[in-house]
Amino acid sequence: MGYYNWQRNRKKMMFGETLLSLTSDMRAHKPDHVCVTGDLVNLATSQEIVAAGVWLKELGAAKDVSVVPGNHDAYVPGALKKVCSEWHDYMVGDNPSAAIGQMFPYVRLRGPVAIFGVSSAEATAPFFATGTFKRGQALALARMLTACRATGHFCVVMIHHPPVANSTSWHKRLIGKQYFWKVIRDAGADLVLHGHTHLDTLYWIAGQNGLVPVVGVPSASQNAGSEKPAARYNLFEIDGEPGAWSLTHRERGLKADGSGIDWIRERQLFSNGEAVDTRDRVDAKPAA
Repeated sequence: MGYYNWQRNRKKMMFGETLLSLTSDMRAHKPDHVCVTGDLVNLATSQEIVAAGVWLKELGAAKDVSVVPGNHDAYVPGALKKVCSEWHDYMVGDNPSAAIGQMFPYVRLRGPVAIFGVSSAEATAPFFATGTFKRGQALALARMLTACRATGHFCVVMIHHPPVANSTSWHKRLIGKQYFWKVIRDAGADLVLHGHTHLDTLYWIAGQNGLVPVVGVPSASQNAGSEKPAARYNLFEIDGEPGAWSLTHRERGLKADGSGIDWIRERQLFSNGEAVDTRDRVDAKPAA
């Protein structure tokens, strides 16, 4: 079914040239760290997984690039294990001794920023693209977040499926999002990044000290002219100090007419520790 979908739909609108142009533009802006929120492959064949590993090495050194897997990276049984082996150095925390299959959640400390990677990827039945976030991963993430917030780090959580109600169709949803909500509400975080929907979305969920932005991004290989937004990446500028962080979000990507890459949007999400504008969509429903 995935191969049929690729031949009928995605093959017509997703191009390697678009991806190359976008990543070249991103590198020109010299980000301190790159976060990749999953779906590096389509059918999770061995050849795709190896090729994606080569692409990651071209994107940057493992210490400068953090990855979480998407549902396509776990498309068939056994694929996720291959992914975790092939992309291992990009999906482990500062303690790289984690065994395959026990890598998530992980945490990487980069200056004042703590980057957390969790996995929602799993093989599913045909016509489904759900993900799961289970209690065990939730408990481990809560412990990591609590420790890093105690040391004053700005905490960024990466997950493939959007942890927001009604953000995607039922057969593509995140199962266990209530656990994620509870972790963010009780332990706290400053920013959540996700993929999966191929949309430029901004949601807000309840955090320990107010609302937390949840930001999605279009596919990095999406050509112009589709019903989905064209290829894009997000640049986040983090400034300030614990309790008084400022966060600026800039989007850069392919123009709607496909004529080149330019700035799309700029907005300030936080200023001096306060959420600036939460009008887009708010999902602050308390965890069950």
